[in-house]
Amino acid sequence: MNHLPGLDLLRALAIVWVMLFHSFLVGGLGADFAWLSRFGWAGVDIFFVLSGFLIGTQVLQQLRRSGTVSLGGFYARRAWRILPAFSAVLALYVFFPALREVPGLQPWWQFATFTMNLLIDYERNPAFSHAWSLCVEEHFYLVFPLLAWVLSRRASVPRFLAVCAAVVLGGVALRGATWLHFAAIDPPRNWFIEEIYYPTWMRLDGLLVGVMLASLRVYRPQGWERLQQHANAWLLGGALVCAVAFWLFRERTGLLANTLGWPVLSLGFGLLVFAGAGRRSLIGRWRVPGMAWLAAISYSLYLSHKIALHLVHMWLAPSLQGSRVLLFLSYALAVLLFGALLHYAVERPFLRWRDRRLGVPASSSSHAAAQCD
Repeated sequence: MNHLPGLDLLRALAIVWVMLFHSFLVGGLGADFAWLSRFGWAGVDIFFVLSGFLIGTQVLQQLRRSGTVSLGGFYARRAWRILPAFSAVLALYVFFPALREVPGLQPWWQFATFTMNLLIDYERNPAFSHAWSLCVEEHFYLVFPLLAWVLSRRASVPRFLAVCAAVVLGGVALRGATWLHFAAIDPPRNWFIEEIYYPTWMRLDGLLVGVMLASLRVYRPQGWERLQQHANAWLLGGALVCAVAFWLFRERTGLLANTLGWPVLSLGFGLLVFAGAGRRSLIGRWRVPGMAWLAAISYSLYLSHKIALHLVHMWLAPSLQGSRVLLFLSYALAVLLFGALLHYAVERPFLRWRDRRLGVPASSSSHAAAQCD
């Protein structure tokens, strides 16, 4: 897929938003700027829609060309893309407890097997808990190519739409029933995180919307192009749908948010991704300086930013309390430096090594981290 400034912008905004949300670990942004971080958790859902679209496009294009998917090649590319940087950060968390943003850490094997999001004791072991979303993505990588291949054997629009509707309605029903059950018994643990927010089967809406966009692009390219002619209208529509979703999420742990909120939010982000996946919209037409770089290192930033925040909080914050601006800049600089170090020292070399082995042209590997690679 060609380099798309709109998707770079969305990915960069998503990672910045997530990091702003996690600033609560170091005391937050203060009352005047709390609005910047209040909905920052939704940055993860932008990543889910992007992953569904980009990985979905990659898999579906292969299916359309050859009628099959090279599972070995797909899983190998995903492994070399994900595991090196993840393993490096996991090693830091396991072997250097002083780097953890909080003391408690789930057993290492739960991270290594990407089951942490299903087994976590959040009250006691919340360190590196943001890896939950990576677990969801890994489960998607594992299942989606197989499911796509099975559905392609007897492909039809009604069957595809029926599957999509079943996933959305099933998610609404499952989250609603789970919420009602645990709200009634109110166990002495963070059941919202453990039973609703983290489990993979509760968080399929964003990935599904991304896959639906990919299906439209691959199997109905003429329809895709016709819709892209009105990209700015879809961009505005996406912003309005997101506003409705954030209204639903005004009580983030409430029943309304965790039934209807997730599909509405995913739809809104899906419209933004659609607008950014071409060059006719405002976000798709213009390159915002620095966004492509932030997008390229976003994975490393996501993995490492809590360590960077913690180090500044422990080492520099006590001496900078008199200047909130300087303290904020110190946090931001540390996060960027730590993420860039992980990207250039670990993530990028392994991507280049992988691409040499697979014979990918050098010109296409430079943007691999920021797009569908």
